[in-house]
Amino acid sequence: MAARGPGRLLLLLGLAAAALCPPRAAQPPPAAFQAGHGAASLPAAAAAGRRRYLLYDVNPPEGFNLRRDVYIRVASLIKTLLKSEAWVLVLPPWGRLYHWQSPDIHQVRIPWSEFFDLPSLNKNIPVIEYEQFLAESGGPFIDQVYVLQSYAEGWKEGTWEEKIDERPCIDQLMYSKDKHEYYRGWFWGYEETRGLNVSCLSVQGSASIIAPVLLKNTSARSVMIDRAENLLHDHYGGRDYWNTRRSMVFAKHLRVVGDEFRRKYLHSTDKADRTDYNEDWTQMKVKLGTAVGGPYLGVHLRRKDFIWGHREDVPSLHGAVKKIRSLMEKHKLERVFIATDAIVEETEELKKLLPEMVRFEPTWEELELYKDGGIAIIDQWICAHARYFTGTSVSTFSFRIHEEREILGFDPKTTYNRFCGEKERNCEQPTHWKIVY
Repeated sequence: MAARGPGRLLLLLGLAAAALCPPRAAQPPPAAFQAGHGAASLPAAAAAGRRRYLLYDVNPPEGFNLRRDVYIRVASLIKTLLKSEAWVLVLPPWGRLYHWQSPDIHQVRIPWSEFFDLPSLNKNIPVIEYEQFLAESGGPFIDQVYVLQSYAEGWKEGTWEEKIDERPCIDQLMYSKDKHEYYRGWFWGYEETRGLNVSCLSVQGSASIIAPVLLKNTSARSVMIDRAENLLHDHYGGRDYWNTRRSMVFAKHLRVVGDEFRRKYLHSTDKADRTDYNEDWTQMKVKLGTAVGGPYLGVHLRRKDFIWGHREDVPSLHGAVKKIRSLMEKHKLERVFIATDAIVEETEELKKLLPEMVRFEPTWEELELYKDGGIAIIDQWICAHARYFTGTSVSTFSFRIHEEREILGFDPKTTYNRFCGEKERNCEQPTHWKIVY
């Protein structure tokens, strides 16, 4: 129905005033959102009014530590977008991961603040939790979902090129339309969330290759990239990579638990180990070889799916114990801390073979509080402070420990080591990716 009376008069006056005002030129993104800047210096309401939202998800079977690597790739994309517009990355809630198998623990819709320090993340790129996105955007709706996929025709060896195209979906979509024509999907366990549009992009290239699509092909305020693991690193191992990796500071409550365990059971303190930690990662630049580490051997012994696949680069339990004893003798260490996903029977066997073994074994209350992801971080934090560390071949859990030790300033010779399989002919050790400031 048309407006009448005073209301109609005010409406007409408003339209006339708008017509007389000259159009405003497009404004550059606020300084707080330039690449490399966080969101803290911009008022929340003002930031929400101007910025666009980037969300993402990863193939469901992928684990906690690979997902952390995908975050680094997406952060690089955000930095590229920020050169043109104001964007903020919406952190995908954690949950329903393959390795998180503890029974009777609620492990969905977990915010990033449970595992990481958000102010530290925000010193690298602007990020918000999903709950804040819901509050700012006015409801559980995502304007555009892009599902990333490879090219149906594949690529020929020797002819690699970076490219991206909107293509028909190759696999069956993990989204379905409801009676209101909205798309339903997993959406990190938020059943009320809906997608307004879903389409597929074939992609072959680094993360920022999708930037022109987001800047020019869609005006959607909120855009989700599903299967984001299909994007490669823009500059793996470079300064930008390490800035993002350094910003992924573990939540302080988890570090405190790990530090207390070190002190109580491993005679390890930051002062004695020369592993002093600066809460501001931008100010922490440690010369490699400075850190000494606690008087214990750190070990990551991956089992379960790694041995079920009959991989030759994974040792038997007895083979692992033999190597551990050799390392303890070589480095004159009397204790060994082991992070492992071994089944109960193997763990009991380890205790018999290695009475010196120390493990972080949470109570049910601790497990409910910190969850499987938090326990994994505590394990990694303790391994990261060991005098010497050895891990499992091509395990992202071990890779993240390598990076943590690199940040702390350990000699690379004490970090980039792994177990060898008894039948492995060429036991190549992990590559040293030197930290760049």
